[in-house]
Amino acid sequence: MQQDIKQWKQNEITEDEKLLVKRCLGFFAGSESLVGNNLLLSAFKYITDAECRQYILRQAFEESLHNLTIVYICDSLDLDVKEVFHAYENIPSIKAKDDFLMEITSDLDRADFNPLSKNGKQEILRNLLTYYIVCEGTFFFSGFAMLLALGRQNKLQGVSDQIKYTLRDESSHIQFGIYIINTLIEQNPSIWTKVMQGEFIEHIKRAVDLEIAYAHDVLPTGILGLNAEMFVDYMHYIGNRRLEAIGLDYKFPSDHNPFPWLGEVVDVQAMGNFFERRVREYQQSGSLEDDF
Repeated sequence: MQQDIKQWKQNEITEDEKLLVKRCLGFFAGSESLVGNNLLLSAFKYITDAECRQYILRQAFEESLHNLTIVYICDSLDLDVKEVFHAYENIPSIKAKDDFLMEITSDLDRADFNPLSKNGKQEILRNLLTYYIVCEGTFFFSGFAMLLALGRQNKLQGVSDQIKYTLRDESSHIQFGIYIINTLIEQNPSIWTKVMQGEFIEHIKRAVDLEIAYAHDVLPTGILGLNAEMFVDYMHYIGNRRLEAIGLDYKFPSDHNPFPWLGEVVDVQAMGNFFERRVREYQQSGSLEDDF
């Protein structure tokens, strides 16, 4: 983070770019906590497969690491941690997204909840759809694009590197969530009614609209080759991919990905120049050789 600190404090980062960083960190801070709490208080309780429960624990650990990453970035750049972590209360475009998540889910820990009933299984399915598809699968991705665009301009490269690892984690979480959702539907086909399918399509449409509104808030004038209108295409593209993954045939009007380079972050192992920066990709094998 040394170079990031220098760029931030010497005003090599514009005020619009600083706003982008604070907004993105603010949303991630609240939503990572929501996802982690839901994993341990709801998903872990009702998903009984042993291997899946092990992965849920791993995922919860990774969500905690993501929150720690946000604190580390805030401390390094001398940001107000309380301001960042309370963005879900104080920033309307972020509050709207968090409020929506709370609005469409129910308390699976209440005394009268019956996970074996049809309604109970539908509530579990709705919970999984909300957190894996809407929150992690939709709400996170515009923030990833914005922060990684900074790194592509050689700005805040340390922040960008940390967000790359977060994106890789979240992409794995979404794949796992889609597997769980499709397996639950396969084992209980009667819960995936036309009414519930229609309800979720409306939820994803609303989520896409909220994310586009968030992009307009974060990018009021356009920076880094990004503008808010690009996120209309991007969120439609993301929405289509999420709906396809769970077998729904609704299509958003646009199916164009304006940020194809984001796929490289997930699919290609990062490579560093030995003479310019520390290469971390080889450290694990070295430590294993020392240990044994």
